[in-house]
Amino acid sequence: MASAADLREELSCSICLSLYRKPVSLRCGHSFCQECLVAVLDTQDGTGVYTCPECRETYLQRPHLENNRKLSNIVESFQSAHHQEKAAAFCTYCDLPEPAVKVCLQCEAAFCEHHLRKHTKSAEHVLLEPSASLEEDRRCSVHKEVLRYYCTEDKVSVCVSCCLAGRHRGHLVDSLDEASEKKKEKLKKLIEKLNSCSQDIDGKIQDLQTHRKQEKGKTAAVTQRVTGLFSDIRRKLDHLEWKLLCQIFKQEKQVLSSVSDLIQQLETQKDELSNKIHQMEALCQIVDPLMFLGQELSTKDCSPGSCEVIGDVREAASFTEAPISEMLHRGLLLLADSLTDLNIKRQFSVMEKSKISLDMDTAHVNIRISEDLRLATYAEMPEIRPDGPERFKSLQVLSRQSFSSGRHYWEVDVSHAKKWLIGVASHSIERKTRGKESYIGYNKKSWGLYENHFFRACHNNMHTTKGAKSSAQAIGIYLDYESGLLSFYQLCDPIRHLHTFTATFTEPLHAAFYVFPGSCIRIID
Repeated sequence: MASAADLREELSCSICLSLYRKPVSLRCGHSFCQECLVAVLDTQDGTGVYTCPECRETYLQRPHLENNRKLSNIVESFQSAHHQEKAAAFCTYCDLPEPAVKVCLQCEAAFCEHHLRKHTKSAEHVLLEPSASLEEDRRCSVHKEVLRYYCTEDKVSVCVSCCLAGRHRGHLVDSLDEASEKKKEKLKKLIEKLNSCSQDIDGKIQDLQTHRKQEKGKTAAVTQRVTGLFSDIRRKLDHLEWKLLCQIFKQEKQVLSSVSDLIQQLETQKDELSNKIHQMEALCQIVDPLMFLGQELSTKDCSPGSCEVIGDVREAASFTEAPISEMLHRGLLLLADSLTDLNIKRQFSVMEKSKISLDMDTAHVNIRISEDLRLATYAEMPEIRPDGPERFKSLQVLSRQSFSSGRHYWEVDVSHAKKWLIGVASHSIERKTRGKESYIGYNKKSWGLYENHFFRACHNNMHTTKGAKSSAQAIGIYLDYESGLLSFYQLCDPIRHLHTFTATFTEPLHAAFYVFPGSCIRIID
């Protein structure tokens, strides 16, 4: 029959080593505390696989946790029985049953409050909480003798008979006190080590908090410079807009003035014609022919030229857009020329693409390189090339250019690649093996970004998933050699930061490319 200790072990979580609290079970049948298992699964998020802490069975998706109600009821029953067992301990020296408050390991007796006052205060006499099972727990299950020694080989407490004639005969044993002290010493050393680790963590936390404060300061400074730059640009645009509007207003004023003058002239002519008409109409009202014929009309007033209308819309001035367009064109050109000065004023460096071309001497024979040395395509039929010391045995190619200082930026078109692996590699990277040890990011000599449904950053065979693939058409790569920074960006709208490596570069670096079957990559001019 299983002892209470064995039963307790069966009802204990293998993670926290305590009795189950809200036990849950996995598909493999192992059970754990709900809080413990959730914490373990949280640490496995992002790795792409989940495992059982007990048997290491793997799950491709985060497993569903089933409440184990039957096991929960068993634990509750065990705890209830354990409490009753504690309450069943009675004083050894009382004639009538009196609940014990303490048990002495040395005397192997239980004491009530009264008899406990008379008990020795010696340090050898260890007092514990009372338990009816204490007597059973402190005796050998085989020989029924008091457990006084500890077998260091089997790591169990034993009695004298176990040491002399039992299964532990000839084993190295210590007294319980000595074994306890040794274990305490180990624990103290472990505590010191853990305290040291805790202090290291505190130091790293402090460093990260300082780093966070510095980074916030950097972003605030850059934000201020960006807003200042666009304020400068807006001021110049506002000034250009004001000049253009003034020119438009000036032309409008000239056109309207010209039209107004012509209208005034025509209205004056119209008034003169109206007066002549009235005079002629008045003459036409004379009935007496002799008197009518006696009236003389000015030949000047009746000449054909006197009815010629002066002024025409064709004579009026017209608005012309050409000078406005010319001013706008010149103003925008001047603004574009001043952008570099504005960048420098606001302490922004002008990012220019580095000249990158592919090194034919490093390309695998199944990689076809274009004449301009910018396009690398997988070829089913191997190219005829000499096998020099620089050539890769894996499907890779390096750039002709190397970088040992400064800042550099280049862009790679990956729109025609089913999957791709790009990055940088030291000149001393392994080239003559076909295994992963020569792949970009699978060794200490290279850093890369791999895409196949997910983006993964890789260095020294360590992989970090950076999120699901989106419609990536081009990737930008930024290298700051002195600062030890290598960043990858997805060139979309807006630009998406994928990953930044932080390292100490000690060798010249080349742009590096792995060309998968059925794929091609191109360096963007």
